[in-house]
Parts: sequence; C-alpha cells; structure tokens
Amino acid sequence: MPRQAGVLLPLFSIRNPTAWGLGEIPDLVPFGRWAAGAGFSVLQVLPMNEVSRGQDSPYGALSAFALDPVYLALDAMEDFAAAGGREVLSPEDQALLSRLQAAPRVHWHPVRQLKERAFQLAFRAFLDREWTRRSRRAEALEAFARDHEWLEDYALFATLHDDRFGGNPWPEWPEPLRRRDPAALGAARVELRERILYREWLQWQADLQWRAARRGLSAAGVALMGDLPFMVAGDSADVWARTGDFRLDAHAGAPPDAFSATGQDWGLPVYRWDEMGRNGHAWIAARGRRAGELYDLYRVDHVVGFYRSYYFPNDGGPPAFTPAEKPAQIRNGERVMTLFQQGGRVIAEDLGVIPDFVRASLTRLGIPGYRVLRWEKDAPVFRDPALWPALSVATTGTHDTESLADWFEGMPPEERAAFLKIPGLSALQARAPERFDEGVRDAVLELVYASGSDLVLLPFQDALGSRERVNIPGTVSSDNWSYRMPQELAALSMDLASSARLRGLAGRTDRAANPAGEAAAGAGR
Repeated sequence: MPRQAGVLLPLFSIRNPTAWGLGEIPDLVPFGRWAAGAGFSVLQVLPMNEVSRGQDSPYGALSAFALDPVYLALDAMEDFAAAGGREVLSPEDQALLSRLQAAPRVHWHPVRQLKERAFQLAFRAFLDREWTRRSRRAEALEAFARDHEWLEDYALFATLHDDRFGGNPWPEWPEPLRRRDPAALGAARVELRERILYREWLQWQADLQWRAARRGLSAAGVALMGDLPFMVAGDSADVWARTGDFRLDAHAGAPPDAFSATGQDWGLPVYRWDEMGRNGHAWIAARGRRAGELYDLYRVDHVVGFYRSYYFPNDGGPPAFTPAEKPAQIRNGERVMTLFQQGGRVIAEDLGVIPDFVRASLTRLGIPGYRVLRWEKDAPVFRDPALWPALSVATTGTHDTESLADWFEGMPPEERAAFLKIPGLSALQARAPERFDEGVRDAVLELVYASGSDLVLLPFQDALGSRERVNIPGTVSSDNWSYRMPQELAALSMDLASSARLRGLAGRTDRAANPAGEAAAGAGR
C-alpha cells in the first residue's frame, strides 16, 4: 500500500462566503483541491448522517443511512433556482443568512430553520414543475428510491416523528405505529405521502450533490474518507424499524479511559448481538454497503464496541460487556469487521481501553489502528514513530483532542523533556523550547510524516499550527461541533507558503499526492 498523507476537517467547518452558515457538500471539491496542493491524498470528514433532533453531535444519528440535508447547497439545487433562488427569501431571512455567513461558529438551529424554509420553496417548485408532469427528473427520484431500500423506513419515520407527532420520540407514539402494524403504516403512507416524498426528494438531492463532489475529488486525486458512528440514537429510524436488533433496557457507553475516569454513558441503545447473529448481521452489512457507496475509505468509530459493547442497565445494575466472554467477542468482532470491509477500505478507531486481542484481531484482518503521538509512550519514554508499524494511522490528535500547540505547551516540563528525546527531535532537544512556534510545528509534523505508518492523518488545525478544537468530550457546549475555519477557502488557497511547506513534508517522506492531485493544485494556483 502506498504511503499517504491525509487531512481531517469536518465538512461543517469549511468556510465558503456563499454557503449558508456552514460548509456544504460542493465545498468538498475546492477544499480537496487545496488538500491536493498541500500534498494530501486523503480528505477525512466526520459522520455525515442526519443527526438526532436537538443534537449537534454527528455521533448520535437519526439514521444510519440518510445524509443530513443541512449540508445541501441550496444555490446548487435546480429546484431552488426554479423557485426564484435567494430573491424569494423574506427580508428577515436574507438578513439572517448574512449574519450566519459571517458568524465565527456554526449556529446549527437557525441554519437548520432557515434552510428548511428554503427547502420547502424548492420542493414546491419540484412538485409543480416535475412531479405532477411525471418528468424525467421525477422518474430519477423514483429510481433513487427503488435503489435505496433504507429510504422507505427513514422517510416515513422522519415524517411521523416531525410532522405527525411534533418531535416526540417513537416510544411515545400510538401503539399501532410504535409496533409497526402494517395497516397503520399503510394508512400513514397514504395520508402523509407528500411529506414522505419531501424527505425522499431531499435525500435524492443530497445524493446528486454528493456524487458530483466525489467526482470532483477524484479528479483532484483525493480520496474521501468517512466516519461510521458506533451507534445511532435510540430515537432513530433504524431502532424503530429493527427493534429486535437492539436492547432498549440498557444504554451503551465506554469503560473508564483517558477521557473519563468513570467511563462514558452515551445514552445510546445497545446491540443485541445474539439476534443480529441470527439474521446474519443484516443491518451491519447494509451499513457497510452504504459506507462504500459514500466513501473511498472510512473510519469505524469505537471499534472495540463491535467486539464487546459496554452497557449500563436501565435498572441501575452494574455495567457489563456483551458478548460476555472473549471467544464470542472475537467471533463477533471479526464477523462485523469483515462485513464492513466489503464496503471498502476500513480504518479502526482503536483508542481508549482496548484489549490486546482486539488489536491482534485487527492485524489479522489487515485493518490499521491509530497511533496518536501524545499517547504513544511507555511512561515516561515516548515510542519512536519511526518504529510504528506500517499497518497503522499516524496522527497528532483527533477531533476530540486539544490542538498540538496547546498540548505541547501544556505538558509538564519533565514530560516535554521526555518527548524531546525522541530521536527525530534532536534539533529541538538542543534548544528545549517551552513555547509552540513554527520550528516546533515543523519538527513535530516531520516526525509524524516520517513515521513507519502507511497513512498520516492530520487535523486541519495541526497542519497549520493553529489552536482551535472541534469537541471537548464529556461537555455540552455551543463551542462543541461548531468550529469554522477562520479563513475563507479563497484565502486558504492563496496561502502558498503553507501549501508548499506541507507539500514538501509529503515529498520528503514519500507521501506525495498523486499526479492528478498535483495537476489540480497547479490549476488552483
């Protein structure tokens, strides 16, 4: 496998002055061109799943399959143009749009509300101009629905959830709909057919923009890397449609680790691995196929949870693992990971408390795990990245960590001294810096790029040496999941010095982007 370098940036973080307050699907292409020019051949985004209502975190999804419509670029939608475009927005909404575009962070709720009003205008134009006339585009929507079997349950669930029951979770719905009585479902589909069609239309539009973005990234020589969440929300289309696959008398989490001394309670449902085994892990297999449809490669979040899931019983009993015993855990995990591999190249997020047998299993399957520089040590000695295995992903941090700059400056003096003893940092050791500067940035990035790992993935902030972060685990704040690049895409593309610096790193460590990426970078300049 060739050595590669990649950059991690949530789609919502891309700042395009014409977008509606957050990065949108078409913005992947110009950002990908910048990435290619900086020597990156992989662009990783966070989960793109439609999030659970009232949530900003992409890791609690309303659907394991549906893309979040908030990422649709209205200005690129044929039906929005047919409706009159931005000119038909009310003066209040036009003023709101201007404020959201200029905002330093993503303001999710007003962005969603504004886009929803605009989507309604565009959908009405589609109904009047296309659907009622049974046009070619109407037939294309019908074909999309036929080709995506998950769409029927998702669209019905979202319509019942938001339109019929005002956002109330499905366990509070009337019993016939709660238990999916066929007659009740049939009646709801007839009564709500236009609203169901609206959700299908949104997913079709997202698919069109996504496919176009994939083509643009491919032309730039950049592979798109996704992120598959460990679980969906309990109040989700998937749990409602497949209640037998999930335990609802407990909630999933993680055992104690570096982020939490008492473990993490995520409040998510728990897999019924026994039932999934009996049905051939059908839902897991479908998730893998969908990931392969969306991405060139993808990260499996909390991979250990697919071997053994940690859960808290609702009755207050002690937390435990399922499956309970190691042999069953290995069988379950390898079955799940093999199914995921059928959807494409898989990266395992194997951070936290990971049993040795899980990492041994991943190695047997040829699935790389992570090597996070700050955690790779046998205290007090840091492990030399040059000795990291090729089957691994080298990185300075994740979307859950503080920036490289803040970590370096926050280390106790004795830990920083131990860090600077890594062989590749001999030049830094001589001057023993306490502050993070360009010299520290460049030396540490070179250390990671020169590692034995086949893939390097840098958080965008660390690539530039900035200090922003995406999320602080264990906290609920408007600062989480709302990071936006401080500079616009055009300004980033004009920062030729940063691109040349990063491209030079890739070249010196045999991670240079492919020729298509170089050509795209030249065109961008």
